[in-house]
Amino acid sequence: MNQHQDLLDAVSIYLDAIYYCDVEKLDKVFHPASSLFDADEGKIFVDPIASFRADVASRPSPASINQKRKDEIITIDWLSPISATVKLRLHAHDNVFADHLALVLGENGWQIVSKVWRLEGKTEIEYNE
Repeated sequence: MNQHQDLLDAVSIYLDAIYYCDVEKLDKVFHPASSLFDADEGKIFVDPIASFRADVASRPSPASINQKRKDEIITIDWLSPISATVKLRLHAHDNVFADHLALVLGENGWQIVSKVWRLEGKTEIEYNE
């Protein structure tokens, strides 16, 4: 088993889930007890995965508007052979997000157990030609 590649595959599933607004992919990569956190407005906001899933299901996907896909892994910090934190940046509509994903390797493969995210800013939407 190549844990590095398997971790990258899990991150790819997450990025696909966001780009396509695919909740089945979210279900595959997020642990059922996971939560998402941000503090963009000075207060800690906690979003349980079920709430985030419903939000993703209700929005138009970047793919549906033919938005050019822009995402990148910035760093991977290995805490152990079965736990890591991945920092990435992605564009969804006119938003640019920085995400820190905490992942663990368990019986269902690599799963996100928490996500801390920040809205970095706004940008012009680039479309595929």
